[in-house]
Amino acid sequence: MLRWLLIFVVLAAAAWWLAAPEPVASVSAGITTRATGCPLPAQRVGDDGTLQSDAPSGMARFSIEDASAEPLAGFSVAARVLAREDYRHDREARYAPLDLALAWGRMRDDHVLSQLDISQSGRFYRYRWSGEPPLPPDELVRSSANMHLIPADDTVRAALDGIDADDRVRIDGWLVQVRASDGWQWRSSLTREDAGAGACELIYVCAVTRL
Repeated sequence: MLRWLLIFVVLAAAAWWLAAPEPVASVSAGITTRATGCPLPAQRVGDDGTLQSDAPSGMARFSIEDASAEPLAGFSVAARVLAREDYRHDREARYAPLDLALAWGRMRDDHVLSQLDISQSGRFYRYRWSGEPPLPPDELVRSSANMHLIPADDTVRAALDGIDADDRVRIDGWLVQVRASDGWQWRSSLTREDAGAGACELIYVCAVTRL
């Protein structure tokens, strides 16, 4: 009887260990998590806003799964996280497993966000307001975006897994166009002035900093 009891305890402990969720890494304030061998853009933004720069001529493509990512521009964004959404089942999840809706400038202020109803799904981020908008609508467009994030390695992915709504982060990397071996493509927006389908940034993330 004792032998069977010990076997049951061992099996139960093994089942619990296998089912337990993996711990999520956290990024301490001021600490940068950077992928090994992933070059950073020459210019990087400070504590607020975005900065886009030219990609060096002849820069090599990044390999991702069954695809390659062509760098279109260097990109750095420092912002407040409005929402995050993880993806597992769409084609894009093979490359970018999560999206962050980010805001910078006046749009990251509490009194502005308190007047907006924010949602995120289907690779889109949306906001609504009642009455007068808290900021001019064109400023809302220029001051926020939904960004598809491609982690350069597992270390960066773990750091991104520790980011959630209301965090303030800086992300440094490259706006890219992904080309899969079967001809499928996914291209980043190259302006902060657009909205709607095709307006999201697709970022190959080399570094993450909690601000």
